[in-house]
Amino acid sequence: MFNNKNILITGGTGSFGKKYTEILLKKFKPNKIIIYSRDELKQYEMAQKFNDKCMRYFIGDIRDKDRLKKATEEVDFIIHAAALKQVPAAEYNPMEAIKTNIHGAQNVIECAIENEVEKVIALSTDKASAPINLYGATKLASDKLFIAANNMVGKRKTRFSVVRYGNVIGSRGSVVPFFMKLIKEGKKTLPITHPDMTRFLITLKEGVEFVLTNFARMQGGEIFVPKIPSMKMVDLAKAICPDCRLEFIGIRPGEKLHEVMITRDDRCVEFDDHYVILPTINFNFNADYTTNKLNEQGKIKELGFEYSSDKNDWWLDKEEFRKKAKEFLND
Repeated sequence: MFNNKNILITGGTGSFGKKYTEILLKKFKPNKIIIYSRDELKQYEMAQKFNDKCMRYFIGDIRDKDRLKKATEEVDFIIHAAALKQVPAAEYNPMEAIKTNIHGAQNVIECAIENEVEKVIALSTDKASAPINLYGATKLASDKLFIAANNMVGKRKTRFSVVRYGNVIGSRGSVVPFFMKLIKEGKKTLPITHPDMTRFLITLKEGVEFVLTNFARMQGGEIFVPKIPSMKMVDLAKAICPDCRLEFIGIRPGEKLHEVMITRDDRCVEFDDHYVILPTINFNFNADYTTNKLNEQGKIKELGFEYSSDKNDWWLDKEEFRKKAKEFLND
């Protein structure tokens, strides 16, 4: 569905944007892939690797609606990956997080509608589910904006959906490269916040493939959540460095012991490999969320269902984790 199409990725120089670009170029023949971000050095470095004829590099900030509107002209699909994501930085600079994650999201929505973009998928985070830190709260607000935007389109064809998933193995700022850095420095002790801490884990490729498929699945208004495995952080550390000693340093402010991607108060539909959180508002178009655009059939989950990393029925052992994280562990 991406052949001969124009695709814009906000925050496109990040881990997700680079992998998304790589897979788009391998599998499809897009007319344009527009990388929209504010860091000229990262754009320069990315352009050394991805210099195909269809590539376009736009320096701009999602806070700047005029520049964003120009970038979204004649665009068919938008992947909104730009965000301020570091929990401590958001707590210390709350207005900056709000300007980027909320006001920036609104700019993406308005530009997509004004330029009649066909489909928009915004990337969310497990931290947006029952948030306890500002980053999660801003992403929850962003998710709500994108879902409600389906009622702002009038007779236009534009549709908005959201994809939410947990920790990406090896992404910038995540625990795997942090542990690997410590090991390369010769450290024999790895810091763990709590012996019982669990996390959902997904590879970058799996996340990108999930987003790609959801462009074909979406009707507008869904929050897509993949079924992915959990792992204890103690087991993850031991998988990376079996001989390292573990030091328990305590849970940091704004951090959860376990991740939740669907709360017990969310209504959702279960499919074979994913869930769809149902919108809390009605739209001016008809959508049966138990059957998606790929004709996959789902079932409404019972009230009180919660999808959390500690109550998951799919767990990674150390060997399975090493296979998933192979490219990072051998770096």
